[in-house]
Amino acid sequence: MHEFNWRALDNFPVLLYILAAKTLLLCLGFAATKMYQSRKAEAALKKQQEQKRLAAAATAEHEEKADTDKKED
Repeated sequence: MHEFNWRALDNFPVLLYILAAKTLLLCLGFAATKMYQSRKAEAALKKQQEQKRLAAAATAEHEEKADTDKKED
């Protein structure tokens, strides 16, 4: 009959700490990536909305100028 080597379990708590630390680092990495992607998407959306606002303002200005030109004639 084989005897179990109980000394092999001496390093078990250390291995659990290493596993916990690795898991924590991975979670923090994924969270940071998610935050980066979210901010990047939000900035792109803001830029797109600003371009739409500027285009609408330019169109309104052009229409207003056309209306005043028609009134002068």
